[in-house]
Amino acid sequence: MTGKLAALERWVNEAAALARPARVHWCDGSDAEYRELVRQMLASGELLGLNPDTHPGCYLHRSHPSDVARVEHLTYVCTRERDDAGPNNHWLPPAEAHAKMDALFDGCMAGRTMYVVPYCMGPIDSPLARCGVELTDSPYVVANMRIMTRMGEAALARIGREGRFVKGLHSIGELDPERRFIMHFPEELSIKSYGSGYGGNALLGKKCHALRIASWQARAEGWLAEHMLIVGIETPRGDTHYIAAAFPSACGKTNLAMLIPPEGYRRDGWKVWTVGDDICWMRPGADGRLYAINPEAGFFGVAPGTSAASNPNALATVAHDAIFTNVALTADGRPWWDGLPGAPAFDWQGRPYDPANGPAAHPNSRFTVSARQCPTWSPHAEDALGVPLSAIVFGGRRPALLPLVMEARDWTHGVLMGAAMGSETTAAATGAVGVLRRDPMAMKPFCGYHYGDYFAHWLSFDQPGAKLPKVFHVNWFRKDAEGKYLWPGFGDNLRVLEWMIARVEGRLRGRETPVGILPAADELKLDGLDLPPAARHELLALDIPGWRAELAAIGQDLEAYAPRLPDRLRREQQRIAAALAAAAAAQAA
Repeated sequence: MTGKLAALERWVNEAAALARPARVHWCDGSDAEYRELVRQMLASGELLGLNPDTHPGCYLHRSHPSDVARVEHLTYVCTRERDDAGPNNHWLPPAEAHAKMDALFDGCMAGRTMYVVPYCMGPIDSPLARCGVELTDSPYVVANMRIMTRMGEAALARIGREGRFVKGLHSIGELDPERRFIMHFPEELSIKSYGSGYGGNALLGKKCHALRIASWQARAEGWLAEHMLIVGIETPRGDTHYIAAAFPSACGKTNLAMLIPPEGYRRDGWKVWTVGDDICWMRPGADGRLYAINPEAGFFGVAPGTSAASNPNALATVAHDAIFTNVALTADGRPWWDGLPGAPAFDWQGRPYDPANGPAAHPNSRFTVSARQCPTWSPHAEDALGVPLSAIVFGGRRPALLPLVMEARDWTHGVLMGAAMGSETTAAATGAVGVLRRDPMAMKPFCGYHYGDYFAHWLSFDQPGAKLPKVFHVNWFRKDAEGKYLWPGFGDNLRVLEWMIARVEGRLRGRETPVGILPAADELKLDGLDLPPAARHELLALDIPGWRAELAAIGQDLEAYAPRLPDRLRREQQRIAAALAAAAAAQAA
C-alpha cells in the first residue's frame, strides 16, 4: 500500500507482530466473504443454523456464561491528564494502559486469523461520517460488524482518501473475566479490547468508537455523539418531524424507534419512520438547525420484551438474515424469548430448558440485523447531510415523581433535564437490576471525557442564529400505589409525541410549572384509552415536596463534576429550586 493507507498497513503489521496470528485477512465486506465466515462458524460450532423455513439466513451464537453484557467496571478512558477523563470514567495513564494491554495481546492470536475490518460509521458519502479499522480474531465480530457498519472496500477507499481512522485492536483472548479490559485512548483515536466477545465490548465500531471516541472527536469538531434513537413522525398533513431521544439501555429505545401508531392514528394518516435505534450524531446545519445521522447500519437490539404486542416491526425485521445471541431455542429450531409464542426446548446455554436454571433466554440476549430490513426504515436514513431535528427527548425508568411528559423552557433548562436523568438499571450492564442511578443524557457509560466539559459542550450550541430543537423529558414507567404501570406505552406513546409536535409548531400553550411546561387540560389526546381519571391526574401530577428533594439531589450530583461544572447549569438548578420553594410557600399560605 502507498500514500495515505501506508500508515494503516504499518499499524496492522505492528499489531500482527504483537499478537502473532497464523494469518491476516483483509475484509472486503462482500457477500461471498460473509457466507464463508458463516460456513466456518457453523463448522466450528460458534454458530448454529436456525429453522430455514421460519427464519431463513438466521443463526444463533451462544456466549460464554461470564460474557453476556458490557463490563463498565473494566472499561477505561486513558487520557494524559486524569481530569480530562473525569470522575464519570475509570482512568489509567496511557503508557500504563498500553503496557497492560500489550502484555495480554502478546501472542494471543497464535493459531488464529487476524481479521482487518475497515468500516465507516454513517452513510459512506456523508461528511458527518467517520471511519475506523478493527483488528480482531473473532469471526463472530466480523460478521456482526458487517451488519452494524458500512464495512469493507468502500470504507477502505474512504480511509485512503482521508488518511484518518480510529484504530481498534480486539481479541477474545481466553474469555477470562479476570483478563478482560476495554481501554480507550481518545487523544490517539484508538481502542484496545481484550477478553470479551460480547457486542458492546467487542464490536468496536459501536459504543467504543461511535460514543466514547466519537464524543471526544465531536467536542473538538463542533458536533455531538449521543446515545439516542432517531425517529421521524409524519403527520396527516404530510410534514415529518424528526426526534432524537435518549434512554438508558433496555428502556424501550428500539420500540420507540419502530413505533406503530394506534389504529385511529393510522386511519388519520400518521406514519412513523425509523432512522436509528441507538446512536445519533448531530451537528448544526447551514440553516442553524441540528441535523442528525445514524452512524450504524444495523440494530443490535435486546430480544426479551420484543413481541407482536410490543414491537411487531422488530419481529418482522429479524424474520430473516439475522444473528441471535443468547436466546433460547424451540424444539424445531426457532429463536425464543419471553413474549413469543411456543415454548423453549433449550435455554441460552444450550441446556434442556429447566425453569430452575433461570430464564430460558438471557435477559440481555440480542439480535443483530440490517436496519434496511425494518418495515419502517426511513427513505431519508442515508441522507448524507442527515435529517433536521425538531425535538430532543430525554427519559428513563422512574416509578414515581417524573411526569409522563414535560418540556424545557429553553436550551439551558433542557441541558439540565438531560444532566439530571435518572433511571432504574437494567440487564444491559453487569451489576444489580432495579437500582436508581443518575445517567446524564443516557451517556454515563459512554461519555469519553469529563462530564463537566460535556455539559459545557452541550450549552455551547446555544448561539445567536441557532434554531435548536425543543427539549422534552418523558417517563413511560410511572406506577400506581399497587406497582402497576399507569401509562400503556408502546404505540400509545405517539399521543405524547403528537403533543410535542404541536408544541414545536406553536399550536398548544401547555401549562407552566416550576419544573417545566406540562400538557394543559385536554391537550393530550386520550380518547380510546382505558385510563381512569385518577391515572390521568397522577401521570401529570406535580409533587412539590418530592421535586424539592429531587432538585437538591440533582444539585448534589452535579457538584461531583466541579470545578468543571458550568456555572450556567448550576444557576439553572438553583433557579428551579427557588421556583419550587416559592410554590411550596404559596401552597402553605
